[in-house]
Amino acid sequence: MAEHVRTTPLRLRPNEHRTILFAGDLLMALASVFLALYTWRQYNHYIYEILYDQFIAKGIGPRVAQQLAEGQTVFEVPFWFYLLPVFWVLLMVELYEPHAAGSFRKTIRGIAIAAIIGLIAYSLAFIIQQKSNLPRIGVGTFLLYASALTLTWRMMFIRMYKTTGQRRRVIIVGAGKAGQTIAELYRKLDTLSFNIIGFVDDDFNKVGQEYFGVPVLGTSKQLLNFLDIYRASDLVVAISGEIEGATFQTILDAQERGVDVTRMPLLYEEMTSRVPILHLESDWMIRSFVDGLHVSGFYELAKRLLDIVGALLGLIVFVILLPFLGVAIWLDTGLPIFYSQDRLGKGGTRFIIYKFRSMRQGSDMEGAPFTTMENDPRVTRVGGFLRRTRLDELPQFWSVLRGEMSLVGPRAERPGLVSEYQSQIPFYRARLLVKPGLTGWAQINYGYVSSVTETVVKLEYDLYYIRHRTLAMDVSIILRTIGTVLRRTGR
Repeated sequence: MAEHVRTTPLRLRPNEHRTILFAGDLLMALASVFLALYTWRQYNHYIYEILYDQFIAKGIGPRVAQQLAEGQTVFEVPFWFYLLPVFWVLLMVELYEPHAAGSFRKTIRGIAIAAIIGLIAYSLAFIIQQKSNLPRIGVGTFLLYASALTLTWRMMFIRMYKTTGQRRRVIIVGAGKAGQTIAELYRKLDTLSFNIIGFVDDDFNKVGQEYFGVPVLGTSKQLLNFLDIYRASDLVVAISGEIEGATFQTILDAQERGVDVTRMPLLYEEMTSRVPILHLESDWMIRSFVDGLHVSGFYELAKRLLDIVGALLGLIVFVILLPFLGVAIWLDTGLPIFYSQDRLGKGGTRFIIYKFRSMRQGSDMEGAPFTTMENDPRVTRVGGFLRRTRLDELPQFWSVLRGEMSLVGPRAERPGLVSEYQSQIPFYRARLLVKPGLTGWAQINYGYVSSVTETVVKLEYDLYYIRHRTLAMDVSIILRTIGTVLRRTGR
């Protein structure tokens, strides 16, 4: 088959793009630290000269003037200042997804949000500590340099990505329901990290048709010719049933020619950060959620330590705010200020969850498995504020500390809802393979749901998290949740 091997441009995979972006962002952040230190030192020297001249003008001797000026311009760099590049990269987590990384608009917005969150965090630390020696100039200049250098680097990356053939050219094998789902998603995306050329399908009735703007080019017998004609770099296999022997051999021949072959579920995950549960078969679920579910012991230990630290901090906030929130709830709708419910945890074990009461008495969903609706009339005035800011969930930090919940994971649901959804949605119970979370991948990407259709989408996010969970992903979800709280976009 050597005579058929094509010379194709070097194309990097999404994970390789993320690695390059991470390395570039970290390098820009490190450079920003040294530039900030230089600027900070120069600023101190400038202030020193002004103070020295002022003391001399007042008749103070040169030696004493020098000592006084030096005393007011001490240049001490705290250890945590050198860790700013790590925090900067963590604040950039949303910009490592392929469709965000390739968008000028999303890149500018993401860098701006990272700088604003960094400034707010430092301002809060400055107010709490009230120390005049906190490096305001150092942190401020770091954020300026990091924003400018990262933006420059990201613009260069986007330009190179679009002009060096890195944008993949995809042919979808199979124009059935799975293939059409990819085409429909492709049409809805704002920013594209690839181009879909068309379908190939062995159903002659589909040849020449278009689905969501994507044409059916021909049958699998013509696939190798289409690869050369359209300079395709990728094949996406979107065949749900069995693949005919001839079609399978053609796909293998394409792979030998240097074409990347991907299954539809994997591309769906890349496009949406969700698992396509309506297009999966049982054997795929078994491989993904039984054989491939195991994570390292280090991750489990680090996640538990993160849970304990986060729970203790959360409980401190809970104790501080309890008198104010308790009085507000009492004045609004009376006692009690808390409510409790049975929820299902990992493996279907039951535990009791506690929240600040945000609904009118007698309508806080005890008993019947009702979901919360948008503009739900049962929510009180104070409850609306608590839900938007997620403050109603502060008592759940106790469940996190006890180990019944985690900071990050699928939402803990009531037994009645789990039974109902399990009978209607395939693979729904798979979300019980991990501990429920105070926040999670589904919560930050989709929020509350009020129908079975929306629950399907949220489950897809939950299963994506279960398949791909890492400590870095957990930290990024926590940071994005903090942004949700600050924006008061909960429901």
